[in-house]
Amino acid sequence: MSDDNPYSEALFRTLKYSPAYPGKPFASLDGARQWVARFVAWYNTEHRHSAIRFVTPAQRHVGEDKAILARRADVYAKAKKTHPDRWRGRPTRNWEPIGTVWLNPDKPADSALKPLSTAA
Repeated sequence: MSDDNPYSEALFRTLKYSPAYPGKPFASLDGARQWVARFVAWYNTEHRHSAIRFVTPAQRHVGEDKAILARRADVYAKAKKTHPDRWRGRPTRNWEPIGTVWLNPDKPADSALKPLSTAA
């Protein structure tokens, strides 16, 4: 079982599949550092993350996510009221703010590891 950090894995995948990812090796270490600095700025201030309801980490960090998500919920509620057939009785997207996000959270006790019953 892998214990790799899923957040760092997601970051690397985003980096690797970014349209800006260079097709050729960097000309210098300084060039690589500059590219990564631009990528990190984009990742934190422009890229909307699905795990935090499509806000940026910067918006979440300063607390702007709650107001953004409340506005989105309002837009969706109005759209559903105007065009209920689009949702066919289903709820709209969940725009509730995400609670605490953990790196490497504790794993709950695995109920699948309980001993088997030895009924006679």
